[in-house]
Amino acid sequence: MADPTTPLLEPSKNAFFHENCPGCKQDRRNQLHLGIPFREFFFIWIVALCSALPISSLYPFLYFMIHDLNIAKRSQDIGFFAGFVGSAFMLGRSLTSIFWGMVADRYGRKPVVMISLFAIIVFNTLFGLSKSYWMAITTRLLLGLLSGLLGPIQAYASEVCRKEYQALGLSIVDTSWAMGLIFGPAIGGFLAQPAEKYPNIFAMECLFGRFPYFLPCLCISLFSVAAFIACLWLPIFSLWAVSNKSYGGLSFSSQEVGLVLAMSGISLLVYQLVFFPCIAKHLGPINFTRVVAVLLIPLLASYPFMAKLSGLDLKLTVNCASSLRSIFSSTITIGLNILMNNAVSQHKRGAANGMAVTALSLFKAVAPAGAGILFSWAQNHQGASILSGDYIVFLVLDIFGLVGLILTFKPFLTQPGTEEITVTT
Repeated sequence: MADPTTPLLEPSKNAFFHENCPGCKQDRRNQLHLGIPFREFFFIWIVALCSALPISSLYPFLYFMIHDLNIAKRSQDIGFFAGFVGSAFMLGRSLTSIFWGMVADRYGRKPVVMISLFAIIVFNTLFGLSKSYWMAITTRLLLGLLSGLLGPIQAYASEVCRKEYQALGLSIVDTSWAMGLIFGPAIGGFLAQPAEKYPNIFAMECLFGRFPYFLPCLCISLFSVAAFIACLWLPIFSLWAVSNKSYGGLSFSSQEVGLVLAMSGISLLVYQLVFFPCIAKHLGPINFTRVVAVLLIPLLASYPFMAKLSGLDLKLTVNCASSLRSIFSSTITIGLNILMNNAVSQHKRGAANGMAVTALSLFKAVAPAGAGILFSWAQNHQGASILSGDYIVFLVLDIFGLVGLILTFKPFLTQPGTEEITVTT
């Protein structure tokens, strides 16, 4: 009779076990340790946060940065140029995500993570020192090209724990993004242009006065330095919000945009930790994804009408809508990540996540540029009798949302195998 304390994975009896294989050793460790791997999950949280901060911190001050770079001749054209800066990072990431995923499969997750963190330290800092439009685009593009964090860390999240904790591991990646949506916009909104906002502390002649967008980038780079050292021991709204109400926007300041995005991040964090595991356990990842995809369509359609509000009503409405949008988007992302990681074997998981990040980055690269162009066009067509400019922007978003919803049904999406996917709180 077999000893009940014997590990399920025995190298002498398992033809697929290789003594010098890190992946095999991790599988065996997962069999021996039945609890939640808190240390590994904490590492995942830190690295994913470093990946999120350079993206989320940009948008509260991007509109003002483009204005100060004097590339746009008219205020209506700022969105056009801002879109290309916003998309440069995602374009770079889309070009190299598969490559970084394959490197992570071949040489391990740690080297890719450290290279990516080093890239954040260097190129995010240089972006804050940009004095020309082309320097801003170039540094963001290089940052994206060397950003190999997301794919490997998603694969790592599903490998360092037992199957029943996979949903928790992947939700930590998304929860970290939620934290990035709290701290990133707050950093960008409150620390950009410090000489103007805090003249008693920062003089116009000092470094942060001459480079008004350097301080938020420097703070994020310093955080990445700490994450890099720790490794040795091993996500269009803002453009619309800051534009003038006469162009269909909300006339928000950079601080107000940062506050709204930070509140969205807090709401997402609470949702991820408290509500998501319970709801996903009962509905399953696919059904849950379909429900929120349906709800996302009318939510986006309501955005243009917010410009008609003012005062407290406007702030409450925008905060609620932004929080719901973040929650819905997060739910869709986690559901699809769970399916993807269960559909491939461990030795291909880095590449598979790299392919997913590539596709995601391609859309995120095209989206800001396309949205910037569409947004600029919309601001010049506010007087149309049917579907004026700002309504068109959100109508296009709804169309893409509807297409995404359709793709969650057969024959476009087939769940891998018949094995039940378990979500554990």
